[in-house]
Amino acid sequence: MKIFGGIQKRISNLNSDHIAIARGMIWVALFVFLGKIAGAAKEMAIAYRYGISNEVDAYLFVFNLLSWPVSVWFSILTYVLVPLAVRIRENTPAELSRFRAELLAFALVLGVNLALLAWFGLPVLLRSSWLGLSAPTVSIATAIVPMMAALAPLGLLVSLFSAWMLSSGRHANTLLESVPAIAILVAVLAIPQNGVEPLVWGTLAGFMMHSLALASPLAWNRELEIPRFTSRSSQWPSFWQGFGVMLIGSGLGSFNGIIDQFFAAKLGVGAITTISYANRILALILGLGATAIGRATLPVFSRMKSKNTEQLQRVAMFWVWLMLAIGVVTMIISWWLAPWIVKLLFERGAFTVADTIVVTDIFRYGLGQVPFYFPSLALVTLLASHGKQKLIAISGATNLFVKTGANYFLIPLLGVKAILLSSGIMYMVSLFLLYWFATSLSKSKQTT
Repeated sequence: MKIFGGIQKRISNLNSDHIAIARGMIWVALFVFLGKIAGAAKEMAIAYRYGISNEVDAYLFVFNLLSWPVSVWFSILTYVLVPLAVRIRENTPAELSRFRAELLAFALVLGVNLALLAWFGLPVLLRSSWLGLSAPTVSIATAIVPMMAALAPLGLLVSLFSAWMLSSGRHANTLLESVPAIAILVAVLAIPQNGVEPLVWGTLAGFMMHSLALASPLAWNRELEIPRFTSRSSQWPSFWQGFGVMLIGSGLGSFNGIIDQFFAAKLGVGAITTISYANRILALILGLGATAIGRATLPVFSRMKSKNTEQLQRVAMFWVWLMLAIGVVTMIISWWLAPWIVKLLFERGAFTVADTIVVTDIFRYGLGQVPFYFPSLALVTLLASHGKQKLIAISGATNLFVKTGANYFLIPLLGVKAILLSSGIMYMVSLFLLYWFATSLSKSKQTT
């Protein structure tokens, strides 16, 4: 009885902020898990139908290039807009409606311009001999660019709607991230047409349904405004203050995937697809933890910043060390289960036993990033809650240089494996740098 009494006392003494983070993390993790099941089913269907092929190489190359500006945009919104929206709701809620309307208009204009740039620019890039893509891959990729260009505006809208939902403390956007995967799964299995078209049409349909699924609850809660093509909101200076810094940092940091593609393209047919299969499994692991960490901690940290900075630092560091421990355990278990995971997900149809061996080997090299990635996300949200976007940008820029350098020196020694190993090196350096930033921030607060 004393043991249970002690446990009950510890639970009752838990800080309410820890409870809020844990509650949010549980819901987000559940939604991410459901979404990742849909994603895994999609990858199984692609592996069954296409295996390691020119079609998947071409599709992934174009998709990843178009996803890069979208991921930069979402990163900016997450670490600039979400804390800003929390402050607006607390201090000047009447200004939120106009700012939403003007930001939506900005996203639409930006998306259309990115689509036009992709439509005319990507074919020129794809035909460049220095990329090293095979002729069939270039031909397929060039043909799908006009259709895939629509992903730019759709992706920007999805990111904006997701950020608004996150800023209000709702996590349904995480569950809805499974919509594109489900659409691609249905298209790959249901459309009998040969070639890459089922992947393309499924992707476009998935992004359109995703944007509508996010817009509907926002409209229901009167949080979706008619676009205003002006910039009269008083919140724009605060937004631009963090936007420019995060644009540079996130742009450089998220460019790592593009850098990997350029290196992989020179390693022969199937290299991009092989890395993609390994990364898809890593995404199941990293996404489950990282999405839960970022989306559960950022709203709480942002609210705590205006009330108790010292308490915020203690709460954040608790979650940093907890995520480090969880990351180590996850890495060890995943290493041991790697052959069975790859076989269960992919080994059927055009995906052979030999492919399983190759992907398993590469996947294990990528697991080195897991222990460093989880705590890094908690540190990033801590810095974002303090408005330290410049420090986050420095970390993103450092990541790019570390990643590129590691690829350059390790690929001649390890081949494709080096691309995954370099990610672990990059996140290790990032963790130490972010931890230094966070502790320096705490010391500066104590001295003032």
